[in-house]
Amino acid sequence: MMNRVKFIEIDQLKIAYQVEGIGHPVILLHGWGCEANTFKSVFESLSNSHQVYALDLPGFGLSENPPTAWDASDYAKLLSSFFDKLNINKAHLIGHSYGGRISIVLAAEEAEKVSKLILVDSAGIIPRRTVKYHLRISISKIGRLIRHCGTFGNRIADRLAHRAGSRDYQEAGAMRATLVKSVNQNLRPILPRIQAPTLLIWGENDIDTPVSDGKIMEEEIPQAKLVVLDNAGHYSFLDQSQQFFQIVSNFLD
Repeated sequence: MMNRVKFIEIDQLKIAYQVEGIGHPVILLHGWGCEANTFKSVFESLSNSHQVYALDLPGFGLSENPPTAWDASDYAKLLSSFFDKLNINKAHLIGHSYGGRISIVLAAEEAEKVSKLILVDSAGIIPRRTVKYHLRISISKIGRLIRHCGTFGNRIADRLAHRAGSRDYQEAGAMRATLVKSVNQNLRPILPRIQAPTLLIWGENDIDTPVSDGKIMEEEIPQAKLVVLDNAGHYSFLDQSQQFFQIVSNFLD
């Protein structure tokens, strides 16, 4: 663990977070299937010059699950309440992957709360639908139909769902409905509403959220700059940590 974990209750949900350092607040938002400790090296580096908060998003780490299927807008509302409860007037946001989704929504909907925005291999752009995608959808629909055929039908449907679903989908468990709702939320229309200076950091070999997504965001966000890190994948902040820290420090300073 990075530091002693604190807990706060927001909208009847127990949320785990960690905080360290003095200075302008920075909020770290991790990606899907991760937790605050994924950002351990970033947290420790930035806490030398900033007051850094790292959350376990609802449904991950030590935080409680959302009561219903959420999308990035629901998470952004909770983040806004987190600001209010801890008297954070304005902060820098650093969001990786799914955390980028949440950061995009808050920066677009409540611009007054975001000083600077850093999106790292961020999700939010709906990919072009391939033949493989449409095949998966067809298999999923067949699975839903045959569930009406009793125990045997349920077994077959479970196998089809396993074959059709992504790894995140297969491992989502109680968060599966939230995942489905989230990946179908297209954030591209709200990108032009982001007012904060924005740094986009991408790994050149990212296959989960490809560099082409970063280029779209660079075009759509008014004050955006894209930096692509060589020999890095979806976790570019880990693959090229020293270069990442240098770029982020220069941007925030």
